[in-house]
Amino acid sequence: MSYTKEKKGQTMAKPSDKAQEIDDLLIKTFGVDRKAAITADVCSWCKKPATEFKDEMSKHEYTISGLCQECQDVTFAEDPE
Repeated sequence: MSYTKEKKGQTMAKPSDKAQEIDDLLIKTFGVDRKAAITADVCSWCKKPATEFKDEMSKHEYTISGLCQECQDVTFAEDPE
């Protein structure tokens, strides 16, 4: 099953709250504004649209990390034994 975010006004996703120091560190370390990416509905890593997710947990993760479904799948994949 696939979940598509529903558009509410201009923004489809609301970034989770983090201490400003954490957001500043993420910008300094990775060169990406996590909040801006999430608000624009793009992946904070690959910059592709982030509008379809396989479940509610993945949608929630997007509000935390800004990772699209594909980047989440790669990032959180279990190591093959």
